[in-house]
Amino acid sequence: MYALATQCLYDKTKYPEYNLLKSYHKHLLRNKTIIEVTDLGAGSRVLNSSKRSISDIAKVAGSSVKDMKRLFRLTRYFKPDKILELGTSLGKSAYAMALGNPEAQIITVEGDVNLVNFSKRQFQNLEIKNINVIHSDFDTYLDKLNQTNRKFDMIVMDGNHRLQPTLRYFEKLQKHLHNDSVVIVDDIYWSDEMKTAWQQLKQHSKVKQSVDTFYFGLLFFRAEQFEQDFIINLDSLNLF
Repeated sequence: MYALATQCLYDKTKYPEYNLLKSYHKHLLRNKTIIEVTDLGAGSRVLNSSKRSISDIAKVAGSSVKDMKRLFRLTRYFKPDKILELGTSLGKSAYAMALGNPEAQIITVEGDVNLVNFSKRQFQNLEIKNINVIHSDFDTYLDKLNQTNRKFDMIVMDGNHRLQPTLRYFEKLQKHLHNDSVVIVDDIYWSDEMKTAWQQLKQHSKVKQSVDTFYFGLLFFRAEQFEQDFIINLDSLNLF
């Protein structure tokens, strides 16, 4: 945990990949293309219309530049070979992870077909070849996944910010975790439901350690570790 804090969460190195992440975010903010979005989860608290511009989605949904940097550092630190993301949106998180470990095999699942098609085009334009974007609702994908024994080193849960679906997805993911897996739960204080979900996830019988950064939570499963919860306020550290 000390190494995670000092070498990753507190890391103030200005990686050259940060410029690529900023550039992609700016590219999205300039994109005025209108697409129709179908929310399968809790939806947006800001955007009410189903027809939204890419620019508007980029402003309020998905990862901020800070989030992208943090996810880049986490991927760079853990060096996961196989990554699963639930919730692609505009592809910002997947792009950050692909830069964090270009050798990783990344699967990202998105329920809205227009967001899937948009993200696929962006990854092609960026010449990112290690991201597989799958169009599916999460339950359907996880039910199919449960017919396999595939394991993931890192899983990012960033979609459907409701209590029961979040807990259900986590339970379905148990078969696909190993001793050294890490699960990243985004927006753990997004709503009262997500606050409750985070508290229950931490208490899951398989979880040994958790880290609460306010913006996201980390869950670890190492059987040899003592059960322990950590809180790290990233805002107090002023970490870009």
